[in-house]
Amino acid sequence: MKIVLVHYSAPPIVGGVESVIGHHARLFADHGHEVCLLAGRGAMVDERVKFIEAPLFDSRHAAILEVKSELDQGRVPDRFYDLVDKLFLILRQQVEDADWIIAHNVCSLHKNLALTAALHRWCCTEERPRLILWHHDLAWTTPRYQPELHRGYPWDLLRKDWPNVQHVTVSRLRQNELAALLGIPKERIRVIPNGLDFLAFYNVQETTRRFIEPLNLFACEPLFLLPVRITPRKNIELGLQILAALRQTLPQAALVVTGPLGAHNPRNQQYFERLLEERKALDLEGAVHFLAEVSPETLPDAVIADFYRIADALLLPSREEGFGIPVLEAGLSRMPVFCSDIPPLREIGGDQIVTFGFDESPSIIAERIEATLRTNPICALRRRARREYGWEQIYKTHIAALIERRETG
Repeated sequence: MKIVLVHYSAPPIVGGVESVIGHHARLFADHGHEVCLLAGRGAMVDERVKFIEAPLFDSRHAAILEVKSELDQGRVPDRFYDLVDKLFLILRQQVEDADWIIAHNVCSLHKNLALTAALHRWCCTEERPRLILWHHDLAWTTPRYQPELHRGYPWDLLRKDWPNVQHVTVSRLRQNELAALLGIPKERIRVIPNGLDFLAFYNVQETTRRFIEPLNLFACEPLFLLPVRITPRKNIELGLQILAALRQTLPQAALVVTGPLGAHNPRNQQYFERLLEERKALDLEGAVHFLAEVSPETLPDAVIADFYRIADALLLPSREEGFGIPVLEAGLSRMPVFCSDIPPLREIGGDQIVTFGFDESPSIIAERIEATLRTNPICALRRRARREYGWEQIYKTHIAALIERRETG
C-alpha cells in the first residue's frame, strides 16, 4: 500500500509529533509499504521514505503566520481562502494515488487552519480518500488556546466529525476528550499509543545490537544478567537451575552470561561443555545465552555496560568472590541484585541485595526472586514498557490492523 503521512513538519525537525511520524514511516517501510512524508519542512531521513516538501504546509510559513494573526482575532481574511485553494490543489496532486493518508494533528490544532480546511474540502469530494486523523493534541480542550479559537468556520473544523475518516488518539484521555468534543461514541475512536525505540534509547554499541536482535532479548521478561567468566567457582549451573524454576511462573525469563571461558584453567572447557549439557537437559536452549558461543573473546566494557542497561536484574550465584564488582555495577544501573550469601557480596551490597544460600533449593530461590520483582514498581514499569510500548509491538498490535481495514469511520 501507499501511505502518505501529513504534518506541518517532519524529521529531522525536532518535536514529539515529528518523532512519532519518523517512527511510523520507518515501520511502514519495514513492513513493505510505500511511504511518503508530505510536510512544510523536513528532509529525507530514510532512503525508503520519500519526502515531499510543501512549504505552505509549514505552520511557520510567513503567509500562514500572517493569516493566523487575523484568524486569532476572529477575522477570516480573503487571503485565507486563497491559501485553502492552493493547499487543496497540492493535496490532490500529491496524495490522489495513496491508499491511506494519515494526518497528524492537522485536524486537531489551529496552527495552519488553511491546511485543515483544504484537507476537509478534499475529504468531502467524490474521491472519498481513506483518511486517518491522528490526534496528539486538541486545541478546543486546551485552555491556553481558547483566546485564539472562535465560533464558526474554520475553527469549527477542529470540533466537527468529518465524513469518511478514522479517528485515532494517543491516549484514553484524548479519546474521551475527542468523543465529547465531536459528540460521537468513543468506540469510534481508536487509541494507539506512542512507542519507544529501545535500541536508540539505550544507545547500544553495534556489537551489542548484534546480540540483542537475533536473541530477541527485548522480548525476555525478565532478563537476568550474569557478567562473569565461565569458570566453576562462578557456580553458573545454579543460575541455570534457578532460571528453570523461574520459568514455571515466568515463561519468558532468560539469562545472559557475558564472559568468555576463564583464561587460566584448561578444565574450563570441560565445565562449559557440562553447562551446555545442563542447559539442554533443563530445556533452556532458547533461554540461556552464553555469549562465548558467539564471541569467544572478552567483550569491551562498553558492551558489558549496554547489558547492564537492558537487563532487568543481576543474578550472581558465585561460590567465591574476592570482591564482587558486578554488585556495584548493578547498583549504578538501578537493577536489583540476586546473589549468593557470601561475605564479599554482603559487605558491598549490605541490605540492598537479595541473597540465597547454597543449601536452598532452586525453586525456593526462584520464589524469592519472583516475589521481589513482582513487588518492585520500577521493575514492573520497566517490563510493561518493554512488553507493550516497543514500536514493533505497537505496529503489530494496533497499526497493522488499522490500515488493513477497507472501510473508514
